[in-house]
Amino acid sequence: MKLTKYTHACVRLEKDGNVLVIDPGTFSESEEALSGADAVLVTHEHNDHIDRQAVLAAMRSNVSLVVHAPAGVAAALKEDDDVAERVHTVEPGSDFETAGFSVRTFGGQHAVIHPQIPVVANIGYLVDGNVFHPGDSFVVPDGIDVKTLLLPIHAPWSKVGEVLDFVISVRAPRAFPVHDGLLNELGRGVVEGHVTRIGARYGTSYERLVPRDSVEV
Repeated sequence: MKLTKYTHACVRLEKDGNVLVIDPGTFSESEEALSGADAVLVTHEHNDHIDRQAVLAAMRSNVSLVVHAPAGVAAALKEDDDVAERVHTVEPGSDFETAGFSVRTFGGQHAVIHPQIPVVANIGYLVDGNVFHPGDSFVVPDGIDVKTLLLPIHAPWSKVGEVLDFVISVRAPRAFPVHDGLLNELGRGVVEGHVTRIGARYGTSYERLVPRDSVEV
């Protein structure tokens, strides 16, 4: 399967002519990522993870495109009658097939930013038993050996120690960065240095991807 990273949290997966996009948000090249897509997975409602207008436009231009998302996101998209029947609500602890990909869901809650900032629903997605995108959380898939971890390396809700603990807990053979849109090069170097060094002790090989980089996973 081919994985292409876009800015911040968005990735595009391609397999056997099918395309699955995860978290096409406003920080990302969403229109490009969504071009020719068959399905979209949305982890949660924050704009850096879903560009609602871009997703709706893609669904209107491609009548076979479907979206899977937590209830709040799904409800907002279903307000558009033209696409409502192709929007599916996702709960944690479920399994489904979409666009030729198998998907398992984990978690349920966004990481806490601050007690005065409301917590929203968040779904982590494991695709084809291989690629895990946790959204804005450090939920560890239970009973699963993740092969490819999409690692949120920087966020208002995390610190470096938590990023490292997540890598250690998941112990995926490979990890690639997501949720890095707010980092400058100095900050990135600090975080990635720790992840590379400590991750290697637990069997995880970390590789930096910049927007539009692709890799086979």
